[in-house]
Amino acid sequence: MNDQTITKMYDDCATAKSVVAELEAKGVPHRHISIIANDPDHVDTKGEHVAKDAGIGAGAGAAIGGGAGLLAGLGMMAIPGVGPVVAAGWLVATLTGAVAGATAGAAAGGIVGALTAHGISEEEAHVYAEGIRRGGALVSVKTDDKWIGVAREVMGRHRFVDPAIRGAAYRASGWNAFDAATPPYTPVEIRKERDLYRG
Repeated sequence: MNDQTITKMYDDCATAKSVVAELEAKGVPHRHISIIANDPDHVDTKGEHVAKDAGIGAGAGAAIGGGAGLLAGLGMMAIPGVGPVVAAGWLVATLTGAVAGATAGAAAGGIVGALTAHGISEEEAHVYAEGIRRGGALVSVKTDDKWIGVAREVMGRHRFVDPAIRGAAYRASGWNAFDAATPPYTPVEIRKERDLYRG
C-alpha cells in the first residue's frame, strides 16, 4: 500500500477543526492528519509551546499531536509572512525540520517548501500559503489505501477552497506568489478577506 496525500484549504479555523474532528471520529489516526490554521481570535487554542521561527525546530514537538487526538495537541508557531498560527501534525514536523528524515530543504523553503515536499504543486502551494496568510486553514491527510477514501469523503463534504479559482482571484488583485517577507495580515484584514468569500 502506498501513502497518498490529500490537502484541502478552508476559509476559517473552525471549519478545519470540524474536519479534523470528523476525520478522527471516522477512525483516521491523528498521526496521519495535519492542520495549519490562521486563528486570529485564538478560539480554543491549546498548547503552550511556540516555535519561534518556522525554519527552526524549537518547540515543534508540542505541535505534533498528543494521545488525546490531534486537536488536543494544537500548538502555536510563527510562520514568516503568515504570522502566528495554530498547528499540529506531520506537516508541521516537516515545516520545522523536527523529525528525522524530513525532506532536505523543506524547512529552509518555509511553508511552500514543506507543501511541495509532500507532492503539492508549487502553484497550489503558493495559493495555500497565501490563503493561510489571509485567514484560511489547511488540512492535509497523508495515509494509505485503508483511510484515503474516508479522508476524501470527509474533507470534500465541507466547503473547501478551489486553489485554481482562489489563485485567480488573488492574481486579479495584483498578487503573484506567496512572499515570506511580506507582513502578516492583521485580524481586521483577515475578517475583511473572509467576508469576500462568504457564500
